[in-house]
Amino acid sequence: MSTTGNTTPDASALKLPPFSLDVQGLDLGPGVKAVGLELVETENREPVKGKDAAQIWSAVFPAIVASEPCVVDFFSHVERVREFCKSRGVAIREAAERCVVLPQPNQELLRQLFERFAGETFGIRAGKSAGTADTALEGELSGRGLDAYQTAYSRYTFCAICEPEDGWVTLLSETLWPSEIIRRVRPAVQPFDIYIARPN
Repeated sequence: MSTTGNTTPDASALKLPPFSLDVQGLDLGPGVKAVGLELVETENREPVKGKDAAQIWSAVFPAIVASEPCVVDFFSHVERVREFCKSRGVAIREAAERCVVLPQPNQELLRQLFERFAGETFGIRAGKSAGTADTALEGELSGRGLDAYQTAYSRYTFCAICEPEDGWVTLLSETLWPSEIIRRVRPAVQPFDIYIARPN
């Protein structure tokens, strides 16, 4: 005999975090090792945008970078980047004709960059090689954009192509696998209500 009592589980037990960070290996062709990071709203799978996205990404990257040298690369709309940095007293390096490099950004600067330039595509490099100018790569970035990372990322711990508007980061790395990225990122995103997943 079935009972008619209230058997509905506590609604809060079923509630998923509002945000999800999916971390998965990507197949970009032979010899290219890459991991995709996608930041989406859990319920509708739309990209997380605005201040929420900026806060989360600015916590994710320092965790992945750890204590290594790091730079942010801009290769388009560089005049806007120059103005932004000048107004905040942020040091930049004019790397090539159309490439501006921001050395060693802290978490607050990353938050501002992800918020202000959410509609742009820009890059982040980390590793020992990021501690000095890479004129060959920076010249390539000026001419070819972030496609230049494909032939250079093996010299770095990672080169990341950031597309905040789409909630997407492509991380090119010979040494960082999805499991290691998740291990580094998990403590950093604890302040946010976010679920980290490995699809497939």
